Amino acid sequence: MRWHYRHTVLALCTFAFFATMVARLAISPVVPSITADFDISNTVIGFALTGMWMSYAFAQFPSGVLGDRYGERLVVLLAIGGTAVMSFLIAVAPAFPVFLVCVVVLGAVAGLHYSTATNLLTRTHDDIGTAIGVHTIGAPAGGLIAPVAAAWIGVRYGWRPAVAIGSAIAAPVFVLFALRVRSAEPRRPDQPIRERLHVGPMLELLGRPSIVFTAVIASVGAFVWQGTASFLPTFLIEHRGLSSTAAGVVFSSYFVVQAIVKPGLGVLSDRYDRDLAIAVSVITSALGMVLFIVGAGVVSIVAAVLLVGTGLGMAVTVEPRFMDELSEPEQGIGFGLVRTVYLLVSSLGSVAVGFLADTYGWATSFWVLVALLALIVCSLVVNQALGLGY
Repeated sequence: MRWHYRHTVLALCTFAFFATMVARLAISPVVPSITADFDISNTVIGFALTGMWMSYAFAQFPSGVLGDRYGERLVVLLAIGGTAVMSFLIAVAPAFPVFLVCVVVLGAVAGLHYSTATNLLTRTHDDIGTAIGVHTIGAPAGGLIAPVAAAWIGVRYGWRPAVAIGSAIAAPVFVLFALRVRSAEPRRPDQPIRERLHVGPMLELLGRPSIVFTAVIASVGAFVWQGTASFLPTFLIEHRGLSSTAAGVVFSSYFVVQAIVKPGLGVLSDRYDRDLAIAVSVITSALGMVLFIVGAGVVSIVAAVLLVGTGLGMAVTVEPRFMDELSEPEQGIGFGLVRTVYLLVSSLGSVAVGFLADTYGWATSFWVLVALLALIVCSLVVNQALGLGY
């Protein structure tokens, strides 16, 4: 296969996603050192991290607007460069209030990347499901590398160099993107941003039955992903009796599986049917969850992580469905808007799973996730059987 410009764009967008993910995930492994250094509680550091993920979700909408106005290349560069700068500022923060502000801003600048990069890929690729599938490899790759690297550096050199790996990775990606990705004509270069922020058109877009239906599926799927990513190691330790090391290996494997299978899910979505690809992802995830809960032995854990890691890559099957329902002029603002909505809903997954585990136990908390996945399958079946056209 000959290398074309579109492959360069896809590769660098993927590296950019990797860089923004590493910067966000590098903080969690060194939380104990951060709390000790600033003399704060886990609740306080948890508040900072919650602020980071919430600002990441909120940034999805304006990123699409900015991309339409100024061009996707400039906004992606802002996301990568901002990630490099904020990671460095977090690493040198002299006091917790400065750390808090920098962490929240990191989430916001990192959040400018995904929706805008996705819109850029739709302009350079015909098979957008495949392109999105490759692009999203950046996230699980970051999830694999960041915790291991940050923990290793943190033990040897302290939490500040560990957090600074986000800057060390983002800086060269920024340079490569600036040099190799060409500027493209903005979709709406002359339209003032304030004209894009009218409430009426946004409510009309969000109120379309097909958009609502897809947003519900995306929200539930991302909710399950968030809860799983937050508590899978703890679940394996406290419910399955694994050691911390073994649980960490399983958790890393979860991200490896996602990185491998996401392009395949994107191809399935392009070549066959969006809803079929979503259903395959959801059913696979549910089966893996059940194995985690009731399975016995190492074999069940290996099979479960393969199934869950495969199925919870479902974003690459759902997000092309959004693009199918949006006209080309709507894709910049529309995709950012719906992504903000469903990520805000999904951010509650960590709190919900933690509450259920504390109140009813780990098995019940994960059974709830299975039930939510089953709800997605039922909704797809009903939509198809009754010909609702959502």
